[in-house]
Amino acid sequence: MTTSSWISRLLLHRNECFASFSATLCIFMVVCCVAWSSPALPKLLNQPNPQVSITPGDGSWIASIQAISGIFGLILAGLIVDRFGRKWPFIASALPVIAGWTMIALARTALLLYIARFLFGISYGMAYGIISIYIGEITADEVRGAAASLITVLAKLAILFEYSVGPYVSFETLTWLSMVGPVLFLLTFVWMPESPHYLLGRGRIAEARRSLQWLRRTSAVEEELNCTRKSIERTVSERGSMRELFLPAYRNNLIIVLVLTFGMQMAGIQAVLVYAQTIFSQISSDLTDAQMSIVLGVVQMVTVSFPVFLVDRVGRRPLLLWSSAGSCIGLLLVSIYFSLQAAGVNVESLGWVSFVGLLFFVISYAFGMATVPFAIMSEIFPKNIRAHANALFGILSGVTIFAVLKLFQIALDNVGAYLPFWVFTVSIGLTFGFVFLFIPETKGKSLDEVQEIIAGWRRKRDPSKAVYVD
Repeated sequence: MTTSSWISRLLLHRNECFASFSATLCIFMVVCCVAWSSPALPKLLNQPNPQVSITPGDGSWIASIQAISGIFGLILAGLIVDRFGRKWPFIASALPVIAGWTMIALARTALLLYIARFLFGISYGMAYGIISIYIGEITADEVRGAAASLITVLAKLAILFEYSVGPYVSFETLTWLSMVGPVLFLLTFVWMPESPHYLLGRGRIAEARRSLQWLRRTSAVEEELNCTRKSIERTVSERGSMRELFLPAYRNNLIIVLVLTFGMQMAGIQAVLVYAQTIFSQISSDLTDAQMSIVLGVVQMVTVSFPVFLVDRVGRRPLLLWSSAGSCIGLLLVSIYFSLQAAGVNVESLGWVSFVGLLFFVISYAFGMATVPFAIMSEIFPKNIRAHANALFGILSGVTIFAVLKLFQIALDNVGAYLPFWVFTVSIGLTFGFVFLFIPETKGKSLDEVQEIIAGWRRKRDPSKAVYVD
């Protein structure tokens, strides 16, 4: 596809693209809350007379508590999204962020920082629990992929924003500047339409028609409305339960989910992003820790879109193998550097090696581990229980991220940076081995074929339990 035809297609679907962009500003809003800790914690821990005096232990709670409350936000989104719609719960997700930034700006004790970070997590879980549903329901097939990719792009833009601005302004100024996220989101999204899919499901046909006409920029939407209505009826009749996830027929599917969940999070990507400036402060380099953080943010921003174009061309399995292998190599360089540093070896001239290793890890991780597991998740479970599988994935991810972020600071203070990085290196190495041995290629396969491949794996392991999944 030529650039001109691609631009023409976007212009044709400009209302859908604008609604999608406005919605993904919510992702910018909540990821700013995550990335804030990288420039903010060093200000509180290292600068004289900080606004809030905290200990390293306090810092670990400030960094990690958001991961736990994110689980509650995800559950809350699942409970209200079909009752109150997509739009207004989405808008409501900005309220805890506004309250949280206000608390941080006025805080004089660590308790208020804990509460604010807890509120951030609720918004984070709600935002990620709703965004893919909303974009999937408002966009046409021709632009759905591009619109969904905005989720990752805006997330990386938020990280770059906090990394670039945070080190050069005061703690309080950074807090108020971070309020730009909810402000932009609310000013634009409040004018966007409700999902026509939701309105049809509630029997509000006239409103669904107006919504779809605005999105498609045409009055000829009856055929799509009828197709959507039939799809809703079919989905309701086929709806499954969380209990079905644990049936023997889906045991292998669950194993894949568990390994990919722990593989993604135990690689330590969240620790690197949340503690970026703290980590870089321990690396000898001509660049300052703030400058290295900015380079990291730029690298993420540049590489973020490549997996979107590669996953359906190269395949899931090769991307996962390359990504986990590259991540392991990058983490290995960092682990060796910090081990030599802890052993008293003069590594001042080798700081660039660990910095390059971290960049190589982030790039490699982005090319597969950051995105491909979600594609696999959407394929290995039948449609009627896919939402429950995604919920399980979100809960397990939240618990693992909390443990990684909490224990990282403790290990950093009491043992040294080499310990968590060796754990990350071994974890991603084991993930590579599991992917190599057990993850099948699903590129170009129908959902039914994918189910048969997973069932076939089970038959090979235990021929007496040959089960095909319909």
